[in-house]
Amino acid sequence: MRLLWSLSALAVTVSSVAAFAPVQNQAVVTRASSALNQAVASADVKAKQDASLEKMKANDADASAISKDDLNVVFEDDHIVVVSKPSGVLTIPGKDESNPSLNKAVFERFGSESGRMDKMVVHRLGMDTSGLVVFARTTAALRGMNALFRSRKVTRKYEALVCGHVAQDAGSIDLPLMRDYEYPPFMRVSTDDHQRALLELDASEVGKKMLESPKDSLTKYEVVSREDMDGNDVSRLTLTSISGRTHQLNVHCAAIGHPIVGDAVYGSGGEAASNGGLEESALPEDKASAELQTAIAAACGGKPMCVHAKSISFRHPVTKEELSFDSPSAF
Repeated sequence: MRLLWSLSALAVTVSSVAAFAPVQNQAVVTRASSALNQAVASADVKAKQDASLEKMKANDADASAISKDDLNVVFEDDHIVVVSKPSGVLTIPGKDESNPSLNKAVFERFGSESGRMDKMVVHRLGMDTSGLVVFARTTAALRGMNALFRSRKVTRKYEALVCGHVAQDAGSIDLPLMRDYEYPPFMRVSTDDHQRALLELDASEVGKKMLESPKDSLTKYEVVSREDMDGNDVSRLTLTSISGRTHQLNVHCAAIGHPIVGDAVYGSGGEAASNGGLEESALPEDKASAELQTAIAAACGGKPMCVHAKSISFRHPVTKEELSFDSPSAF
């Protein structure tokens, strides 16, 4: 049985199979917030955003180091390199080029036609996400890979452990995402009320990204198994990100009441809005309880987040050979 979560006219609605009815009469659901009932101050949003960015900058500086000899190389030729990134390693160094990163290690080992490590990057994984990353070694490969990603001709599947037992064996989560002015610079499910509140903000203070239109976002999932972890219910999912938005998998899993195990940002007690920004009443009946999420968070304290870029498939940007790679998860 399949489940579809969708959003229409910038307000969250639920379109479900007959056996699933978390919201009566498909009523519009919005997340109440005191900030929606008063003018949103750009200065306050900027202060919150600056504080979060400083914390993220400090986290980046504490990223695990990786050398060219440590690389787990899955594939290499004259044009591309595919490596499996460990959790805790930055894909790119960010604004501080002194930060250790996978990009730097790959450049030191393989080099690039341009002589620049930044010209090897075609996509990235978050620091806490492990799994497959592709780097370009030549200008032709860089252009070709960028074109493949833009046209959504790259298929990426992730493996994740999420809190609770997901009732439906497979389904889709179709919820647009926006920057969250209440918890900047993180993401949340977009609603009409939250979009309207952005009209009060000044782009020169909060930045243009904060004021971007909501991004259509689609995630497909399949339940691989329903498991027990230290006495707590968890589900192992295969997630396919169709749209590839920032933090999409994290927000979408949280928005259906099953945050990713070990997610310190969008999970229980995280830095971002809980439930992907939705009210508790908007979540499905099979949602992981707050008590369960707290127990899992306590059990996983200090451990890596359980999400792994397990497979990637695409046509080689230069040779046009069909390629597909897999990498086992560590959890």
